[in-house]
Amino acid sequence: MTVTLQIFLIVSAALFCIGLLAALSRRHAIFILIGIEMMLAAANLNFIAFWRFSPEPHQPTGVMVAIFSIAIAAAEAAVGLALVIAVYRHYRTTNVDQFDQLKG
Repeated sequence: MTVTLQIFLIVSAALFCIGLLAALSRRHAIFILIGIEMMLAAANLNFIAFWRFSPEPHQPTGVMVAIFSIAIAAAEAAVGLALVIAVYRHYRTTNVDQFDQLKG
């Protein structure tokens, strides 16, 4: 069985849908961050797949974009987790439904 672009796109779409479902349906902030990370991983899979199956895959543009996206995802995870920890210390919960007191 040969691996084709369609298989990568189906896996990436499934991963993105699972991440979107996790980000929209969960009530805890950490699960929302995990869902966002899954969506970024799906985008990285698309970058690599389109680079690999392009007519001229010699220039590693897809890999460079994926590495840049991974760096942004790491920074997003660090800042997001720091915000979750700061809010948890104040409210003693990670339930996003109870964060209505954060409004200005």
